[in-house]
Amino acid sequence: MKKTVSWAAALATALGLLASAACAQEATGDWHGVLKVGPSELRVGLTVTAGPDGVLAGQLVSPDQGGAAIALSEVRGQGGKLSFSATAIHGRFEGAWDAAQQAWVGSWTQGVSLPLTLTRGPVPVAARPQTPGRPYPYREEEVAFDSAPGVRLAGTLTLPPGEGPFPAVVLITGSGPQDRNETLAGHQPFLVLADHLTRKGVAVLRFDDRGVGKSTGGFAAATSSDFAVDTEAAAAFLRGRPEIAAGKVGLLGHSEGGMIAPMVAAKDPKIAFLVLLAAPGVPARALLAAQRQAVMAALGAPPEAIARSQALMTKVDDAVLQAKDADAARTEVTRLLSEARGDLPPAAAAVQASMIGSPWYREFIAYDPGPALAKIRVPVLALNGDKDMQVIAEQNVPALRAALRDDRDVTVMALPGLNHLFQTAGTGSPQEYGRIEETFSPAALEIISDWIAARTRP
Repeated sequence: MKKTVSWAAALATALGLLASAACAQEATGDWHGVLKVGPSELRVGLTVTAGPDGVLAGQLVSPDQGGAAIALSEVRGQGGKLSFSATAIHGRFEGAWDAAQQAWVGSWTQGVSLPLTLTRGPVPVAARPQTPGRPYPYREEEVAFDSAPGVRLAGTLTLPPGEGPFPAVVLITGSGPQDRNETLAGHQPFLVLADHLTRKGVAVLRFDDRGVGKSTGGFAAATSSDFAVDTEAAAAFLRGRPEIAAGKVGLLGHSEGGMIAPMVAAKDPKIAFLVLLAAPGVPARALLAAQRQAVMAALGAPPEAIARSQALMTKVDDAVLQAKDADAARTEVTRLLSEARGDLPPAAAAVQASMIGSPWYREFIAYDPGPALAKIRVPVLALNGDKDMQVIAEQNVPALRAALRDDRDVTVMALPGLNHLFQTAGTGSPQEYGRIEETFSPAALEIISDWIAARTRP
């Protein structure tokens, strides 16, 4: 028998659909808020879209943590309520519409629950006054060169006006998949640095990490040793260019790049000079322990929580180093993380273990930069910011001086008021990076360019 529907029921259904659609429409668009994590604040941006069928989708960004978009799932906006999940980072938001504030008021849960209010509009973006704009008063060329088998690196070569030959420098990025500008938190420090040096008469080559941007190859399985091979190829490429003074090609590395530069120079006698920015001077395990202490304290973690974290990571690092291979390392790290944090979902433990057990991490935590630094016999400028919380100046500057003591031309300086990115900073916390308008301290830029000029001028 055919089912009949009364006009009243049909009207109620239609009204319900209209109400749902209206709420979905209300949820769409750009929203922004601030998460307070201890004494620090993290900006959060949310974009919600509705498909033709009314199904909501969205993405989340945190400009203070790199700004990469995180796809959302289970986005729901019904009955004055909004919820969504970010499975990649194991986070979830649940909130309700507050007509007085014209905002979604709720909580963000990611291990802990924090209040979060989302107001309409994009995340306020700080100005980046140092970012140069075209046309530049110098030449800019897209280049590509081969490294290891299957790896072709793409980059940008900037050349000062005139015929040359010019002194030149290769820029080496820090940890993680980085593009040629070392883009981070809305900043492009390598673009600013390359622009400054080229205006001062130094040719600059910066390139995308393997597997990043226009470079081929795989990043996930690469180690610091692999990045050293890429750096050697970059220096060789520069020496083969007619505009470049082959005997005046140096390396400038930031963070992990400051560790890779001495690895290359210790093997390649053709490297003319080194500039090390926030470079490690102590073994990586000691560096990471000091970094955890500083960053967790800046986020307001109590001493007992910091102590638990340090004890856990000691066990984790021991397991990684003792494992026979990467698979065994990931299995043991998953077990340790799951036991230490009973509330950590198995999938989340596996994701963390995959990163910790990666070939890069296994090599990194076993590495001591001292022996490579001790072999250096070319001019070295090593700069650290005294507010750096990732490579602590008090820990690493004395170690750099000690390791380089047999080199005849060494300048090691801790620059006051600068953080890990060489910005003029308030606290030095990584949470500040995106909020600071300055991309690179002008004083630090002048120190670098003056030092290079003094060692490469005719």
